[in-house]
Amino acid sequence: MAEPTVLDTIVAKRREDVREAKVAVPAGELERRLVGAPAAIAFEARLRRDAPMAVIAEVKRASPSKGDIAPGMDAAAQAMKYARGGAAGISVLTEPGWFKGTIEDMASVRNAVEPLGPTRPAILRKDFIIDEYQVLEARVHGADSVLLIVASLDDTTLARLMERSRSLGMEPLVEVNSEEEMERALGAGAGVIGINNRDLRSFQVDLGTTDRLAGLARGDVLLAALSGISTREDVERFAAAGASAVLVGESLMVASDPAAKIRELRGVHDPAATR
Repeated sequence: MAEPTVLDTIVAKRREDVREAKVAVPAGELERRLVGAPAAIAFEARLRRDAPMAVIAEVKRASPSKGDIAPGMDAAAQAMKYARGGAAGISVLTEPGWFKGTIEDMASVRNAVEPLGPTRPAILRKDFIIDEYQVLEARVHGADSVLLIVASLDDTTLARLMERSRSLGMEPLVEVNSEEEMERALGAGAGVIGINNRDLRSFQVDLGTTDRLAGLARGDVLLAALSGISTREDVERFAAAGASAVLVGESLMVASDPAAKIRELRGVHDPAATR
């Protein structure tokens, strides 16, 4: 029997976490809290607003491949730096074990950007989502979108989670890393597809993944390139491949001036242009 991959291990633990969360806060309680949840904005439309290239900036304290990145980071403060730089979206890691994130981090980020109004960055819950409970939990805590990783879901579950996300006003970001996963995402009707240059089974990065898979997209699907992006040249490369958005994590987390780094990635030299 094959050894479990990193993805297998994380997903198994998240299944345990979800079972515990359902006991602590039943789904019915989350449903009741929906009434008071902050309104969602259209995730895809917010990314398209920043054409030709939107930046989704990531808030994370650690990762399986790098270990601690910014363990003492204040999620809300980091998010505001991203917003000032012109981020179209803010991805918040909420997985607690390997990434040291929490759902409260995402709620604090949403609260921080709320005063910016309808042009605020869209909030993405980035996690290993395998249950409708996590989608509901995301919406209650202010998410505008959720990440759905094709490699961790069968087709039935993927379709169910996409439907649940949309029923709550959230267009999901559907992540793929291979030709087969791209076809599955397209077959499920994904509107926003993220091509992850990092293989979550091995956590190895290959920037050629986006180059290879982008041409398989059909219709008006919005493509985002994920992982391994640190320079303006990377952004231009993926724009040429067909991406309309990039998700950038570590290089922003370690940047001395995250707002300036986002402007650099976008090719914007006038800070006033990001307001």
